[in-house]
Amino acid sequence: YFLNPVFLTLAHGSALVSSLNVSELSQVLAPSQFLITVPLRGLTGYRECQVRHWRYYTVHGAKLLSSVRDPEELHQWLEVEQFSKSLQQWHEEDVNIEGDLVPAKVLIVFRELVEKSIVSCNLSSKVTVLESFSSVVRVAVETSESQVEVELVPAVEIPTCWPEKARWPRCLKRWPSQEKVQCIKSLGFDLLARSNYHWQLCFSRAEHILMEGLDEDGGCRRKCFRVMRQMKEDVWCAGNKPVITAYHLQTVLFWTCEKYPRTKDWRCFPEAFLRLVQKLHKCVSQHFLKHYFLKNTNLLKYANTSDLDLVASKLAVFLENPVFCLD
Repeated sequence: YFLNPVFLTLAHGSALVSSLNVSELSQVLAPSQFLITVPLRGLTGYRECQVRHWRYYTVHGAKLLSSVRDPEELHQWLEVEQFSKSLQQWHEEDVNIEGDLVPAKVLIVFRELVEKSIVSCNLSSKVTVLESFSSVVRVAVETSESQVEVELVPAVEIPTCWPEKARWPRCLKRWPSQEKVQCIKSLGFDLLARSNYHWQLCFSRAEHILMEGLDEDGGCRRKCFRVMRQMKEDVWCAGNKPVITAYHLQTVLFWTCEKYPRTKDWRCFPEAFLRLVQKLHKCVSQHFLKHYFLKNTNLLKYANTSDLDLVASKLAVFLENPVFCLD
């Protein structure tokens, strides 16, 4: 809650940053690690178009011949011309190079705004900007109980538009309902500045809606998720830098809900919970967890394989004798 004044100051201090509801835009990475997206404003009327070619720049604007890392399905380039309306700030060279909105430059401006906001809100004793070897903006927040680490991510919101890359829902799937699918796709998606070169597709609003109405039929899906997350934090994958995060567990839950859409599949907690753990074990063992909305994206692609194997072995031990957890 100490972060609320920071965001309010950002909203008043820059025409590019809007106010936000922290509860809706936060994501738990670990017990003391959070990710919060900060909506940027001044870009409306988005239209998807074929990018002429991928372009890369240094922070100072010099063109690079190639990228450090090739773009993936989750990545997207962004041009100011893709928006029918844009504030003048988006055309200035501190964020724009030859019409391209460069994430690295956006992150530099954003970091400066965060630092100024902490000072102007008299929060220097409670909020500290952490050093980072990447462009990620991380702050440490002192609470009454402990220190938590928060990653602040600038986000361009794209409402009422669904990306062509996200070929969802899949054919002949009964979960979620058609009404929920229409609602989710009408909310659009976000583009996050989380790297120097690429904007990252984000479906946090869609995921929020899926989680919100998970047990409308009286099932035990949310209970399964809560217990699985607690087991991950206490037994399978403890620590502040877990190789498996709550987001990975949420993705496993979505895939399992899609495979088992019937109400009766979620009436018996022990059976439903074991299905989830078995799915998680399979993904961790194979080092492969497919993004729920983008079929060609492996969420475990860059995870440490030794850490994944250790988690897989702990999951296997649990599956051999799961009774103690389900009593």
